[in-house]
Amino acid sequence: MTHPADKVPLLNINQDNKPLRDDFVEALSSVVDSGRFLFGPDVKELEKEVAELSGASHAVGCASGSDALLLSLMALDIGPGDEVIVPSFTFFASVSCVVRLGATPVFVDICPDTFNIDPEGIRQAITANTKAIIPVHLFGQCARIDEICQLAEPHNIPVIEDAAQAIGAGYKGRPAGSWGLTGCFSFYPTKNLGGMGDGGMITSNDADFADRLQLFAGHGMRPRYYHQVVGINSRLDTFQAAVLRVKLRHLEEATRCRKAIASRYTELFEQSGLLDGQQITLPAIDPNADHVWNQYGIRVSSERRDDLRAFLGESGVGSEIYYPIPVHQQECFAALKVDDSQLPETIRASKEILNLPIFPSMSEAEQDRVVAVVTQFYQSGQKQVAA
Repeated sequence: MTHPADKVPLLNINQDNKPLRDDFVEALSSVVDSGRFLFGPDVKELEKEVAELSGASHAVGCASGSDALLLSLMALDIGPGDEVIVPSFTFFASVSCVVRLGATPVFVDICPDTFNIDPEGIRQAITANTKAIIPVHLFGQCARIDEICQLAEPHNIPVIEDAAQAIGAGYKGRPAGSWGLTGCFSFYPTKNLGGMGDGGMITSNDADFADRLQLFAGHGMRPRYYHQVVGINSRLDTFQAAVLRVKLRHLEEATRCRKAIASRYTELFEQSGLLDGQQITLPAIDPNADHVWNQYGIRVSSERRDDLRAFLGESGVGSEIYYPIPVHQQECFAALKVDDSQLPETIRASKEILNLPIFPSMSEAEQDRVVAVVTQFYQSGQKQVAA
């Protein structure tokens, strides 16, 4: 039986938030007293702060990271007959926004080291019908966004950065969210800058396009009750903005902690002997990327991945598989009839990835426990539970 002290959660949102509780209460009380639950000053201030952090001139709050992607495509008038290049090794929302508008997702394989979309695959996938490219900055590390933008520019193809997991990340010294026409961020509670519910933000260096995003996010209404386009209702409420502004003040320190935890994981695993036998493969870091470690994902042979995950769980250690089923294999996209043979690295990653606990307040003892249980699994050569 696992002792409670030996348990390590995948995430510990309550523990991360606890030191800021009084600040949250003060910020939320201020919103309650103001009565400005929508379009309050905290929303505008957060938009300015996220724009500055992301190296963008403009930012538009919205209801979720999923809506951020959808609104970006809606504002481009993307629809039936259009193609949008996307990875399949990603969260559902990176692709559902395309299909929801009647456009066709064109899936491109990933790089085997970083799990990010392969620029060479993008080059080969561009056609006359390509109307946007959505690279995903997966697990907190930017895709090779400079190459992607260079590929897109001669064709005048807009690049929509899915930076839902990568706020504060960068590539070649330039922040995520400043490279493409838009950058799309999520404030879901598990993100590096997580709120107390859903929320999202879209950054852009194009003032006219940012204005168009605002129009589509507000029912296409301007002025009131006069609708220029068929938009949606997607607002970042003032309560979420107030909470996020509190947390944003601590994001730099939280990111520093994540980087330290990831670095220590690497050191511990290097000392474990598991790398010599190639039982696991550690996350790769692009030397041009400023990785913010939303996830710490190791590779495990497909024959042992699920056994290791079960062993971790029975030993009180949390883990998750992001993502067990590539998007193109989801039941709702069966009609697309995507050829698996064109996405070998995507298929392999879905069978081998295992994401270990990482959160800013994670202790060294918790890390030691995670590595010890992984090591014990391989040393025992069995599927039995650790004592």
